[in-house]
Amino acid sequence: MSSHLSPGESFLIHGGSSGIGTFAIQMAKHLGIKVFVTADACAGLGADVCINYKTEDFAACIKEETNGNGGDVILDNVGGSYLQRNLDSLAVDGRLFIIGFMGGSVTEVNLQAMLARRLTIQVAGLRSRSLANKAQIVSEVERNVWPAVASGNVKPVVYRTLPLSEAAEAHKLMESSSHIGKILLIP
Repeated sequence: MSSHLSPGESFLIHGGSSGIGTFAIQMAKHLGIKVFVTADACAGLGADVCINYKTEDFAACIKEETNGNGGDVILDNVGGSYLQRNLDSLAVDGRLFIIGFMGGSVTEVNLQAMLARRLTIQVAGLRSRSLANKAQIVSEVERNVWPAVASGNVKPVVYRTLPLSEAAEAHKLMESSSHIGKILLIP
């Protein structure tokens, strides 16, 4: 996790029931991190606080659960529509790690919070990286993540497998957001 999470920190994961989210929950708990998710079905994966993003204000929940301090790191796959609330949810020296733009890629933001609380925003994508950089990432995953998987402390969550010929059905299922974990297509 490039956000440099440390034991004892707090971590908000948007899309906690996604494949990436379910993995991030388990990995963070393995590292001794308090986990908040904006998915109400993730307690069984180890999330400490599950927030129903449809009925609850995640920024208010994070502030309440952290005695007004805010969270240390946020993993966000929503983007634009969540940016200001993410910034409002972070503690001093908090880090926002954006990996997707499901809520849009353009927004307006008040930068005052960033300056006052020394916040950092980082955006990541793999497609545009060089082969050497991708190899470095694989090496870091082997060193820092794979031992947790090999020991069984972190397990991939597979919701359903479908034949490749049913790819359209898999997309419909994914778009419904009713799944927890990965949907796999098998050739």
